[in-house]
Amino acid sequence: MSNSTQTVIVTGSSSGIGLDIARAFLDRGANVVLNGRNVEKLERVARGLGARDRVATVSGGIGDKRTGEALVKTAVERFGGVDVLVNNAGTFAPKPFLDVTEDELDGYFTNNLRGTYLTTQAVVRQLREQGRGGSIVNIGTVLIDHAITGLPASAPLVSKGGIHALTNSLAAELAPDDIRVNLVAPGVIRTPLQGEGVDAYGGLHLLNRVGEVAETTAAVLYLTDATFTTGHQLRVDGGFVIGRA
Repeated sequence: MSNSTQTVIVTGSSSGIGLDIARAFLDRGANVVLNGRNVEKLERVARGLGARDRVATVSGGIGDKRTGEALVKTAVERFGGVDVLVNNAGTFAPKPFLDVTEDELDGYFTNNLRGTYLTTQAVVRQLREQGRGGSIVNIGTVLIDHAITGLPASAPLVSKGGIHALTNSLAAELAPDDIRVNLVAPGVIRTPLQGEGVDAYGGLHLLNRVGEVAETTAAVLYLTDATFTTGHQLRVDGGFVIGRA
């Protein structure tokens, strides 16, 4: 479908990477369904984006199956269907392995892996019903391929690793439906979540700087448009994985 008629669901799109992705799709003329936990913040963001005739909102955590179902229902009722899903929502924080509690571990599995899994299920059901294919882009992390001694984060990483595995599995399973499944794996990106000291991590990357949200967005747009690409994990990491300066 042309960009002007695409309908895109972006989870976790009230700030940071997700918000920039949503803005880029709107700039292309697409319809966008935003998602976030905070109702007031989500509505404020929607107003700030403008183009209210092409923006819808669904609040709620993606770990709840009903949120994914509501995202699809809203896309169908407002815009007639779904074409693209960007699974951006998730949580991440460093903590030593032995200090992680059961509740914290469960929280990462719920908010990262379970949420991505259930939201994707809801969208794939709709894509199959429409019968015209579609594109799913998951947001992972390069830390799956290259961990850091000084940044212990086993709990979020095992849940994110599941999203990497899910990407590969679904790329194969959904190929007969012409549903492409890819993943963007960012390095350190400047977002509100990272705080003011984010530039201190610049030296981890060969390019000696942190990434900007527009650079992750460019990767998502590429994978959405790349109609002969599926199962690909695109690193946006300034060379973090392959070497050191």
